[in-house]
Amino acid sequence: MISVIIPVFNRAVELERALSSVFNQTYKDFEVIVVDDGSSDESAHVASKFDVQLVQQENLGVSAARNRGIEISNGEYIAFLDSDDEWLPTKLEAQNKYNSACIHTEEIWIRNGKRVNQMKKHQKGGGDQFIPSLDLCLISPSSVMIRRDVFERIGLFREDYPVCEDYDLWLKLTSLYEVDFIEEPQILKYGGHKDQLSRKFKAMDYWRVKSLIWVLENRELSSKRREAVLAVLKTKTEILIKGYRKHGHENKTLEMETIKRFYFS
Repeated sequence: MISVIIPVFNRAVELERALSSVFNQTYKDFEVIVVDDGSSDESAHVASKFDVQLVQQENLGVSAARNRGIEISNGEYIAFLDSDDEWLPTKLEAQNKYNSACIHTEEIWIRNGKRVNQMKKHQKGGGDQFIPSLDLCLISPSSVMIRRDVFERIGLFREDYPVCEDYDLWLKLTSLYEVDFIEEPQILKYGGHKDQLSRKFKAMDYWRVKSLIWVLENRELSSKRREAVLAVLKTKTEILIKGYRKHGHENKTLEMETIKRFYFS
């Protein structure tokens, strides 16, 4: 069985579309857990119209919502779906043909109601994806299906990260596992929302730097991997230092300068 986990916060309209796409799957052996992260709209009411397990909690963030879903789920595999995204009907069937730690898929991007092409830097793939994942996220939460025991080894989403919690998890995962990739798009990924977290946080590399340091300190890396991590870390810290100086953020500037001296002096 596959456990489908959908976190939601004030997206009642989009949630109905997301849930419909799950129940329209050609593969039917799944449970659905909707974690309402403190919504003040009709999200809980929308969820109650479907055959789902609805969990309501105070607003703790998307990581806490996903983690809560993982903790109460029963499936051998866990699949995530963001409340504003949509699965194509064969998504779970295509992934269920694999018996690996992690399977993700290609996606179709929709921005402000129109399909847009992904840039080359967003090109996804399978196999060893650690080095390709260092610069930015190449695995979409809505596309991924992960075997339960993987979380027992790498841990859950970091709840102290306001953004880039998925980037952090993918680094931990790809540093230990290869991934399978389905080239045929299996999800519609919607963007352009005013409430997207990526719009609220300008210096997202701050949390990516923290994750890069975690990997350096907690994983046994080959020389090739370590050099790659250090190269990306150097670039990101220098960009952050320049930006923090420009905007007068002295504490953040000092923090990044300390990291740069420690690893590159």
